[in-house]
Amino acid sequence: MSALEHTHVGERIFQLIEQLYPICRSITGHGVRQTLALLTEHIPLKIHEVATGTPVFDWVVPKEWNIRDAYIKNAAGERVVDFQRHNLHVLNYSVPVHARMTLAELKPHLHALPDHPDWIPYRTSYYSETWGFCLTQHQLDNLSEGEYEVRIDATLAPGHLTYGEYFLPGASDEEVLFYTHVCHPSLCNDNLSGIAVTALLAQWLGTQPRRYSYRFVFAPGTIGSITWLSQNEARLQNIKAGLIVALVGDSGGFTLKKSRQGCTLIERVAQQALRDGGENYVVVDFAPYGYDERQFCSPGINLPVARLTRTPNGEYPEYHTSADNLQFVKREQLAASFQLCAAIVDILEKDRRYVNTQPKCEPQLGKRGLYRKTGGQKDIGAREYALLWVLNLSDGEHSLLDIAQRAGLPFKVVSAAADDLIACGLLHEIH
Repeated sequence: MSALEHTHVGERIFQLIEQLYPICRSITGHGVRQTLALLTEHIPLKIHEVATGTPVFDWVVPKEWNIRDAYIKNAAGERVVDFQRHNLHVLNYSVPVHARMTLAELKPHLHALPDHPDWIPYRTSYYSETWGFCLTQHQLDNLSEGEYEVRIDATLAPGHLTYGEYFLPGASDEEVLFYTHVCHPSLCNDNLSGIAVTALLAQWLGTQPRRYSYRFVFAPGTIGSITWLSQNEARLQNIKAGLIVALVGDSGGFTLKKSRQGCTLIERVAQQALRDGGENYVVVDFAPYGYDERQFCSPGINLPVARLTRTPNGEYPEYHTSADNLQFVKREQLAASFQLCAAIVDILEKDRRYVNTQPKCEPQLGKRGLYRKTGGQKDIGAREYALLWVLNLSDGEHSLLDIAQRAGLPFKVVSAAADDLIACGLLHEIH
């Protein structure tokens, strides 16, 4: 990707984040639908609605939550906490309330961050019917004694859980899954970055030839992946590799969290793409904590699904606060995250096994125009080095990814070497 293309992609991703930022999302409701509707302007999502009460393994689809307005008014009628100013001000999934109460009665329902007095925390009550407000510590400290009017104009009633899906068929029925969660309100890194990067990746991939089939799922966290898995159990055997994409817009390096199986195709491909990309990264083992990898890697499912983030959840101060805003995510990091995902797809698509058609000693590369005309130099170019590695390991047992990892070469160099050898008849692909 050229510098110009890199900048353009970063700007497009950021613009989509800007569009999505004002929407109040949750695990159900109109905010999710509005989010998915915006995404359909980029990719033709199929929208699924699963009714409240539907059994999904050990869970049931919850009631649907929608909110119109919320506030705390002081005795003068002033909105001292106002949902219209920031949707994090309401405890997400709060039951409706309209009451007058003293400050002492109100305080147990208030959430703030003493260590970051200018930030609003993000808090939820998905599976406990209660209500509350989130506010800055400064706002909390400025509340004086007296009576307050409290209103949360919301509904919590039977409805649906909504998710979006985009399927791109390939030459093979084997599928690569990309999953990202769409349940967080105005939080940019978590997870508008994952939503926007994944949407534009899907849009780009729709223009490319494909060996694998690709499935993109945009669903609420936890209950969304549980619901999707429950509804699609019969087709899970087709998933060859998968990646959870989240928190990919901050300034930290990449973190690849392995699947439960630990050493599957997705880990190997992603690590090769990370090495080739040159950006700082770490690889961590699977643990049953985090995002939706927990569901895809549960023992009864156990799919080869890893997770890609930059700084992981809970490991940066702005996590789940109003400081995770449009200033926190960076266009360059968003573009690099897109580029990494595209590189993972590229390796998946181009990884092949070949047989050397002249396996007895080295074939003469010079007469085929593949080797330098003057010998005797101390060094060997990366291209020529790759040619020799590809010829040596193309025995039907090693793939191009195997060769790149053993040779310590970028996958693109190895793949290009294979293309040159195919062109002059020295390699034959094994299907």
